[in-house]
Amino acid sequence: MKSDRFLWALLIGICLLVIAALGLFFLRRGSQEYGPDDTPENVVRNYALALQKLDYTRAYALLQDAEGKPDFERFRLYFLTRAADPSSVALSIQGAAITGDQAVVDVAVIYTDSGPFVDSNRSPGSALLVRDAAGAWKIASLPYPFWGYDWYMPAKP
Repeated sequence: MKSDRFLWALLIGICLLVIAALGLFFLRRGSQEYGPDDTPENVVRNYALALQKLDYTRAYALLQDAEGKPDFERFRLYFLTRAADPSSVALSIQGAAITGDQAVVDVAVIYTDSGPFVDSNRSPGSALLVRDAAGAWKIASLPYPFWGYDWYMPAKP
């Protein structure tokens, strides 16, 4: 009789743990919201979030207006054709160094492999941002897969 009570208590405890884990999973799955574009770190975060949400208009608006900037359709197709797929990676923002009208944001691109016993791979990189005439931070470069290698390249003579 005592073993039956112990077994029931154990089963109820396991069920409560499963319910709590599922509850936490669904509560944390909420969609992320954009933050203000007031710092270089926030601009990089909002750009990556816009790509994750497939909001190409928002992401494109955060690019620097300079020679070599891809037009919107080329930018959008770069991600839609999976030339780069930022949906399978994460971007970790480490910090920023601001010098005048330029900022360098240290980032790490985190590639996750499938499987329960496989660690993720972190690739360090940096984002370059410039402040435009209106005082807004704009992205001049980012690591792959958030950026096309041929964007902002000088024209060949």
